[in-house]
Amino acid sequence: MSARQDTRLGILLMIGTCVLFSLQDGISRHLAAEYNVFMVVMIRYWFFAAFVMTVTARQAGSLRAAAATAQPVLQITRGVLLALEICVMVTAFVLLGLVESLAIFAGYPLIVAALSGPLLGERVGWQRWVAIGIGFVGILVILKPGVGVFSPYVLIALTAATLFAVYSLLTRRAARKDASATSFFWTGTVGAVVMTCIGLFHWEPMVPADWGWMALLCVTGASGHYLLIRCYEVAEASAVQPFTYLQLVFGSMIGVLVYGEVLRANVLAGTLIVVSAGIFTLLREARKA
Repeated sequence: MSARQDTRLGILLMIGTCVLFSLQDGISRHLAAEYNVFMVVMIRYWFFAAFVMTVTARQAGSLRAAAATAQPVLQITRGVLLALEICVMVTAFVLLGLVESLAIFAGYPLIVAALSGPLLGERVGWQRWVAIGIGFVGILVILKPGVGVFSPYVLIALTAATLFAVYSLLTRRAARKDASATSFFWTGTVGAVVMTCIGLFHWEPMVPADWGWMALLCVTGASGHYLLIRCYEVAEASAVQPFTYLQLVFGSMIGVLVYGEVLRANVLAGTLIVVSAGIFTLLREARKA
């Protein structure tokens, strides 16, 4: 069996990736509740950029080769969007909690499918539109508008999901001309530059214990990306993509067990609807590809 056909290993690597990214979300929630979000994301990006440059230089042969692109504006836009999305999402973790933030964010594949037509010129068939509509019904179930107290903080999580969807679409557009190593390089370096320009103005002294958490945040982030790279090296994306929803499961467990959040019935029901619609959309895209 060739490396590209080792689907079982790919699934295991994706599960490990989801565990690490969930830990990263939980630690981010803790640190951002104590310190400025921009500073936390800035330090996280410093470590991430070093990891990115190491990986891409090895893949492309040199940093100059990794950075070579015919579409720098697109690559810079991608990097800025992802940095902004991370800041918005971490803010949602603090204000809304992990459970509801991740439940709403799970709808981003549906936003990708809805926007793939106007942004990429792709044809979206009626079956995918039905799945998109069902998915957004699930989001409404999670938000429960008109029943009880509607939290405006859900709009922060929705904004993060939309930003990540646009980032994903721009990544697909960039892939038409640039190698994955090039896009990865620009993602890490642009984000580090942008966050440094913003985060240095929001620096706050950290207690020693939280520096330990910050170090763990950086390690889990880099390790998660390493497992993700290995995952796509050994398995087809269409085979492992549905397992990315496990990050929602693991992140919600951290929210409930560590931060005392409550998994409400409407959030659980809405999440099941969103995830089902999202998996159907992913499988349709894979079959079309």
